[in-house]
Amino acid sequence: MTAAETSPLDRLAPELAAGWRTATEYVEGILKAAILDGRLPGGTALRQEELAARFGVSRMPVREALRQLEAQALVDVLPHRGAVVTAISAVDAADGYAIRRALEPAVLRLSIPRLTAADLAEAAQLIAAMDEEADPARMGQLNRRFHMALYRAAGHARMLALVGQELAGFDRYLRFHLAAQGREHMAQQDHRAMLAAAGAGDVAAAVAVLERHLDQAAAAIAAFFTRRGAPRDA
Repeated sequence: MTAAETSPLDRLAPELAAGWRTATEYVEGILKAAILDGRLPGGTALRQEELAARFGVSRMPVREALRQLEAQALVDVLPHRGAVVTAISAVDAADGYAIRRALEPAVLRLSIPRLTAADLAEAAQLIAAMDEEADPARMGQLNRRFHMALYRAAGHARMLALVGQELAGFDRYLRFHLAAQGREHMAQQDHRAMLAAAGAGDVAAAVAVLERHLDQAAAAIAAFFTRRGAPRDA
């Protein structure tokens, strides 16, 4: 980098330090805001020594802030590279939702007639666990488990494997979305409605809820990219 070039970290606003209770909250809050609004683009290296110097703190709160940002899918920790800003794409998100929209309703239709009381009870327990969970990484795991609890009776192993793969790959978008919008946007009301319809054996109603759930989530992440001004193929 030449003297005329600037680092993406120059776009941070450390003057906001007085608004945070701890050094970790200070570093996390400023980095999170810069990642979500696009000032720190995907792939930007976040070196602990440089961040500590810029923020005027020790490396310990920087390390903890990066760990918390990783849990929110805002930062990836890569071998031999360290922490980098997570690269997310509007195109990839749209493709992922299109795949889920095609696969998951089909699997749910096959699964509902075969669901057991134990399957339904497990799904209900997972909804309750999501209500209480604060950790974004754990929230993503619980969400995947909830959906798979309703799908797994479908009986088509390869199809279920594809669905599981898409849900796992999409976890970072869920966590990124929750980081941007807040946990109230988890759409637990859809989960409850889907479970209620499945428990009543109402396939059409359950599928309708699922399709609406996916469509609204796809629209929300598309709106996020639009607000951030990111190019759709970035």
